[in-house]
Amino acid sequence: MEELKNYGHQHPLLMLNEEQLLGNGNGVVDCSRCGEKVSAPCFSCVECCGFYLHRTCAEAPLELNHPFHRHHPLLLLQNPPYTSDTRCVCDFCNEACEKFIYHCSCGLDFHIKCALFTFNIAERNLKELEHVALEDPSFSSKNDGGNLGKCFACWEPLAIDTYFSLDCGFNLHKKCAELPPKMGHVCHRKHPLLLQFNSERLSCKICQVTQQRGFLYGCSTCNLAIHIDCLSPLPVIEDKSHQHPFTLFWRQIPFICDACGTEGHHVAYECCTCSIMVHKKCISLPRIIRHVYHVHRVFHTYFIHKEYSESLNCIWCHEVVDTEYGSYFCADCNVIFHVNCALKEKEWYCIVSQENEDDKSLDIPVNSITKVLETNDAGEATLIEHCKHRHYLMLSDKISEHGDKCCDGCLLLISAKFYHCMRCDFFLHKSCAELPKMDLILDHRCVGKPFSGSKSFILTSDCMFECDICGYLSNGFSYKCNECGIHRCVQCATLQNDVKIPGHKHPLLFYYDYEEQCSGCGTDISCAFRCKDCNFHLCNLCVLRPTRVRHKCDQHILALTYDKVNDYLEYHYCDICEENKDSKNWFYHCETCDTSAHVDCVLGKYPLIKLGSTYNEGDHPHPLTFVKKFPYYPECVECGKSCEDLSLECAEPGCKYIAHWECRKSAIRGRC
Repeated sequence: MEELKNYGHQHPLLMLNEEQLLGNGNGVVDCSRCGEKVSAPCFSCVECCGFYLHRTCAEAPLELNHPFHRHHPLLLLQNPPYTSDTRCVCDFCNEACEKFIYHCSCGLDFHIKCALFTFNIAERNLKELEHVALEDPSFSSKNDGGNLGKCFACWEPLAIDTYFSLDCGFNLHKKCAELPPKMGHVCHRKHPLLLQFNSERLSCKICQVTQQRGFLYGCSTCNLAIHIDCLSPLPVIEDKSHQHPFTLFWRQIPFICDACGTEGHHVAYECCTCSIMVHKKCISLPRIIRHVYHVHRVFHTYFIHKEYSESLNCIWCHEVVDTEYGSYFCADCNVIFHVNCALKEKEWYCIVSQENEDDKSLDIPVNSITKVLETNDAGEATLIEHCKHRHYLMLSDKISEHGDKCCDGCLLLISAKFYHCMRCDFFLHKSCAELPKMDLILDHRCVGKPFSGSKSFILTSDCMFECDICGYLSNGFSYKCNECGIHRCVQCATLQNDVKIPGHKHPLLFYYDYEEQCSGCGTDISCAFRCKDCNFHLCNLCVLRPTRVRHKCDQHILALTYDKVNDYLEYHYCDICEENKDSKNWFYHCETCDTSAHVDCVLGKYPLIKLGSTYNEGDHPHPLTFVKKFPYYPECVECGKSCEDLSLECAEPGCKYIAHWECRKSAIRGRC
């Protein structure tokens, strides 16, 4: 009986034949290295501690010099060398690696069986495939229309060519198992191309797409990679997105693709009827899509007609689109995308069927003012009924009389023109009163569902909610998704992709993929509202900061200040927390009293909860009111500590109930 001392286990191992394996009394067992079912011959621990290994796993070398990765050896590790929140994925089969793996310092990871299988392919040792049946996709009963998966070598669909039966444990075309290790090619005459893994994650020189897994041909000297499929492209391709076939042309000089407007190399496909030349990948571009950045469908077009010939900027990257080449365009709105911008993130668009979809579903009722009772000479509604209040509302511009009141819609201080109730403490900015009862939110995807177009959101009130964008808890107006029930505060729901703020002279444009530090608060951001003319960029929260607020630290209204008031060090501290403040960041300031404070110190944890509003949920028998007790701090009946922050106080005379909001807020989770 063969004995083996093995890496990763403290006891010697004994080889078992099939009879010994079945007679061990443990039934079916898993390999402790690869996790798959063990079959004889295999190795088992002499101490009977439940440790089993396939023979190939047991004999796997601690260091593997792989022909497809010549720069470094692959090292056998007991566990993936990553933190628990980083998923380790095999660079051959694209499945998770959870046990022993082969790892290289340049970031390659493989299951043991995948590393050894590809090693055998590189060494032209195909014994384990000699008796595996071949499937012809033209005749195979297993062919289900192309849903077989992709070949682990070239990552093209299995069903496009003859492949080995899936019983062998690998998805593999027959031709990919027999690829030559070295070859010359017309698109790179300087050096031979070697079959290898894409350890440097290079994009293909021909199609410009980066293939993360499998094999490709590369030249390490020139830092060049070419996909297997791109080396011998089809001579003619037909696709339903275009009425004529495309014919292959090899080119020695670069060209500009008529479909996407970017540079192509070596391989071009031309429609001789239409005189257009495109990348191979652009032959099958979707003709119509819905995009998260626009409410209408956008159509792929190879050029823009003369009536739209003025300069058009891409709505995604905000750079000029060359209208002589392909783009995605909405003729109704003059909205345009670069092709690569429109299709950059798969979760941000969906392909539209040309036959069965139109934009009629976008016509929804909008007016939340249910009745106009009076108007002025300018035609403005001066007395209205509103769907979110039981009394009549009157238009006013007398801020001096109500300047300390908050709008019940957005919960910011009243400014400009507003509606107010003559019978109760209810106020709405004119813009908040005119919000639609139902709106289409472009950038929302329900959890667990792909993007399928704009979602209908309903205007709601009288509900505690947490905004899914800014994260603030609020009891103002919100828009609620019809399908998944998430809420957005009205500020986040109505935020546009281009904004103008008082603290900056140029408009700010939203960039989805932009890493910087916010110019307002200094935090690191991965998307931003950015000025194209200045080095100025803001996070979502800073764009929405209220310009005027009240706080108990000062009797006057505090103004959001974008520049330092003076340079004296004695002023560079917060009058609320008494700690230093960064003079580069925004702060709130009172010019009369020279009071300065951090933005977060002024706004607090709950800036969107209206003091004095009623809260009826929970087990208290009477209505509760949101309060902040100052300077008197009573004790919380729940925790016994002083109520110095947002609290709930019983509105019933004689009832002395008061509690921190923090002590009761868990009761509202998931209730609305």
